[in-house]
Amino acid sequence: MSSLQPFLALLPSAIKVLHATRFISGWINEYGPLITLRSGLRKVVIIGRYKNQGGTLADRPRMIATGELFGGGLSIAYTPFGDRFRRMCRALHTHFQPKAAGAYQPLQTSNVKNLIFNILDDPYNFQNHVTSYAATVITKVTYGNTAPTSATDPQVIEMRKLRKLIDGALRADAFYLVDSIPWLKYIPWYGRELKQGFERSKRLNTGQLNRVKEQMQSDVDIGPSFTRYMLENGDHHGLTEDETAFLGGSLFRAGSNTTTSVICTVLMAAACFLDEQVKVQAELDAVIGNHQAPTFTDQQSLTRLHAFISEAVRWRPVAPNVTAGFPHRTTKDVIWDNHCIPAGTTIFGNHWSICRDPEVYPEPDAFKPQRWINDQGSLRDDLANFLYGFGRRVSPGQHVANRTVFISVVLILWAFQLTLDPTQPLDDMGFMNSEKAHRPFTYQPCTIEFKARIPETELRRMMQIYPEVVRANGIDQQGNEIPLSEACL
Repeated sequence: MSSLQPFLALLPSAIKVLHATRFISGWINEYGPLITLRSGLRKVVIIGRYKNQGGTLADRPRMIATGELFGGGLSIAYTPFGDRFRRMCRALHTHFQPKAAGAYQPLQTSNVKNLIFNILDDPYNFQNHVTSYAATVITKVTYGNTAPTSATDPQVIEMRKLRKLIDGALRADAFYLVDSIPWLKYIPWYGRELKQGFERSKRLNTGQLNRVKEQMQSDVDIGPSFTRYMLENGDHHGLTEDETAFLGGSLFRAGSNTTTSVICTVLMAAACFLDEQVKVQAELDAVIGNHQAPTFTDQQSLTRLHAFISEAVRWRPVAPNVTAGFPHRTTKDVIWDNHCIPAGTTIFGNHWSICRDPEVYPEPDAFKPQRWINDQGSLRDDLANFLYGFGRRVSPGQHVANRTVFISVVLILWAFQLTLDPTQPLDDMGFMNSEKAHRPFTYQPCTIEFKARIPETELRRMMQIYPEVVRANGIDQQGNEIPLSEACL
């Protein structure tokens, strides 16, 4: 294992200048897949290749600033591996297992048509539209159909303010002295902004939970939601109301940020690699045609589309922190290529390097969706991306998120031809940081031109009745047979 000696306090400055992903990837290529950073007695290991270590990396190091002062110990993202983490994970996994996640497909299809309308009306601001779509879907998944989603709603405004605060705390160059001197957390004036952020988060998260509770007591039809499920089954999972409230808040933040970044990354890839976009659209034309809109019933028939999405997030991986994602902590000694990583070591997985392992992805810098397809024309089952994390820290909401991404991408690529605006700058790494990509009003990595592949009047008509548009064979969007007389041909 290579051992480097930069001061961690100086690392952020270097990252600003040299671009974190390629900076650290250069170390990995030069010194090997394990890089150790030391500063005094502190040691951090960065891993640039993937190996399954099961539960040995499920823990988190102590994160005082973000996890304790801002999160109050209640955010699952920063919660150490233990009883609270297991209870929270069990609740999420139970509700968001693949079959249960399908309950949200009608919600996703009913909202995605607004995304198409918005692109038709204002294509330049596609990133804003994707952000609104992703936020609307995850808000309703978390809190129900009646959850506020308007940009002018006070709760939505407060959500964005708090998201901006925690995003700042998670930046690669953020440094809090309390993470080195823990007793500072007990000084009343230290970390005042973070402590106030926790109180604001608690009020917001608790308020959202209480709103759902009141609606359930009043027999308001709010549809399925995670919060409703938890209020109905909370005793089964052993979570307090505070834990439930913060679990909902964590779900909203993670779902909104990552989904926005993934969709934008896929659209940018389509505009950058026109030959591959054409291949996907040829598949869409063959499977769906242009007289009907794609739905979830097409999902299993679109191998090339799925390969394209997988390659896009490998080409430009999305992570909460573009440098190395969230930190993990070893729960016991780990043997890695004849090197011992001691128990208690903080470990980061460098997503960029992992996605560019030449032994797994030959010609890693090339954009090749075909690498995800086997000789039989099916998706390979020996390749995986790590968009939603690693091991036991993988996001339980991935099945809902995948559906949100799929239905938006398939509709956009079916409806539009995407090209880059050659007069505008392109930052093809701009969507990799999910903290930055959801701030479209201040940052836009690329400008995409959208040309309708279907006459606009016809496209608008089809979207107006979507998702009620069904197939001529009388199959609805859930795959159920319906009388042909009721089919909207």
